[in-house]
Amino acid sequence: MQLNTRRKCLDKFATIVAAITGAPILFAQQPPTGAARPNNPAGDQPRRASHTHNGIYYFSGTGSNDGYPREDHVLVTDPFEKHVVRTMDALKKSLERNGCTMDSILHLEVFICLPHAENVPMPTGKARFDAHKAQYDALNKIYGTYFSPGKAPSRACMAVEWIPGDSLIEIVGSALVTATPAK
Repeated sequence: MQLNTRRKCLDKFATIVAAITGAPILFAQQPPTGAARPNNPAGDQPRRASHTHNGIYYFSGTGSNDGYPREDHVLVTDPFEKHVVRTMDALKKSLERNGCTMDSILHLEVFICLPHAENVPMPTGKARFDAHKAQYDALNKIYGTYFSPGKAPSRACMAVEWIPGDSLIEIVGSALVTATPAK
């Protein structure tokens, strides 16, 4: 019993020390009360985390409606192939604006999902697997046309439940900056 009592005592002591030493750090990270929030031109929209660091362009959240005006957005009921082409085109434009090419991509993570719409029944069981497989096959046919022979980057492809922005595909990745960005 003494061992458990000592452990409890040490646990309490460690908790108190952590609270005392960590409190200034926690409070230092809090914005001052009543301080103005930083000016965010995107309003309350989530911040895009695309950036360049040490000659590598890191991009996130490229979907089928990125770079298109609201009146030209595709819907989840539009063909999956249309989503893929528009996403790959948006990715290519983003890369070029940031001094990269499709062939300078180092790695991609591709997320695909089935359409969620009232008039589209959601498949279950093997039919769901087959639907995702059909999307994967369609993705591969289009995907390969965007790269020079033998230059397709490493890639992971994941089927997910939902992607924001009425897109059935989203791409995240990194590319080597090969030219001066055109920003």
